Amino acid sequence: MAILPFTRPRCLLPLFLGFFQGALLLFFALFVTFDEPSAQAEDATLVAYQIYSTFPFFQDIQVMLVVGLGLLLTFLPRYGLSALTHNFLLLNFSMQWALVLQGLIHHFHHGQVHLDLLKLLISEFAAVTVLISVGAILGRTSPCQLLAMATCEVPAYLASEWVIVNCLGVLDVGGTITIHVFSCYFGLGVSKALFWAGQKPLHPKETPTPRSDLMSLMGMLILWVFWPSFVAVLCQPGDAQHRAILNTLLAMSASAITTVVVSSLLERDGKLSPSHLQNGSLAGGVAIGAVADMAMPPAAALALGGLSAVTCVLGFRFLTPLLEKKFAFQDQCGIHNLHGLPGILGATASAVAILVVSKDTSGSHVSQLRQALCQAAGLAVAIGASLIAGLLTGATLRLPCLARPPERLCFDDSLYFKFQDQDESLGPGSTTEEGALALKEHV
Repeated sequence: MAILPFTRPRCLLPLFLGFFQGALLLFFALFVTFDEPSAQAEDATLVAYQIYSTFPFFQDIQVMLVVGLGLLLTFLPRYGLSALTHNFLLLNFSMQWALVLQGLIHHFHHGQVHLDLLKLLISEFAAVTVLISVGAILGRTSPCQLLAMATCEVPAYLASEWVIVNCLGVLDVGGTITIHVFSCYFGLGVSKALFWAGQKPLHPKETPTPRSDLMSLMGMLILWVFWPSFVAVLCQPGDAQHRAILNTLLAMSASAITTVVVSSLLERDGKLSPSHLQNGSLAGGVAIGAVADMAMPPAAALALGGLSAVTCVLGFRFLTPLLEKKFAFQDQCGIHNLHGLPGILGATASAVAILVVSKDTSGSHVSQLRQALCQAAGLAVAIGASLIAGLLTGATLRLPCLARPPERLCFDDSLYFKFQDQDESLGPGSTTEEGALALKEHV
């Protein structure tokens, strides 16, 4: 049987991306422009202040996503090049796709779309959800599947975020609920629908090595350093932003120390688990996002950071094996332990913080109770909407035309990248055994 050209990944990927970039170029040419320079000196000064106060935060977030998160995903020894490259590709694709969707909504209501740094920042946050969700299915999916997943997840995130923030009025300056919880359960929903057959045995290529764990640990350190910028970028400049930075630093410092304590206690010989360090040290940054700018004592940030690390490490040790055994959940990077459990903890902490804060700063007890209920409702919407959207997306990713790799070829860079030493050893016209098997899989 002949192989249809559009089912080959080497044709499908450039066609998909080329069509997308061409359509985006046409959309920008017709509907997008920059803001006109202000004629008023006061307005020009205000615009300049907003740019120079926001752009350093934006650049920190870029380093987090491109370098930090990319390296964090390199714990798979033979999939590091793919993890870094696919992370970078998905970031750019998702950001542009989010800009298009924002532009379409704005054009429908207001006409011409004016591009600014805030729209780009919101698009970056939409891309973050995709990069986190992909962690659940890392290594077992093709680039075409990942792009299809991003195409579905970005509009689902934008709709969910609008409902949670604008309709329910949820306070979540650091994206604990809107980003971390949503992306976690979307990814788990995709994984469940995509790998519906049940629990998969450990793949021989997915066991980390000391070198791959070291690369992943370097990614964690970069994320740890720049995380306060991610939490504080949308805070009001001044006291709120100052509190958000300080609370995030305290929470992440506590989570780093607590991770070492808990990981060591879980092992009889007192040795540390690299996966615990790579994830538990960041759990405080996930949990603190919903309460970072609130007027709470510093001890609360330390306690929340420590508790989130305990939750994350215990999740890796006990909950992940249970979910795999009982419910056949595949979570390659442990996003449920880093983003889901600390995210739920942070959302709960935000409701508690609103209830216990003094009435002098928050109003009546009735308004406090109403806001706390809104926080709980926002958490429920994030989990429910993301699971449903993820299950539907995962079912879509099962389409044969998206070129899902066969199980024996997963977690291997050689399926997607050309290496010079391979070409020299094989000679002209030769192919690897795995390449032949991959080709046969599409017949």
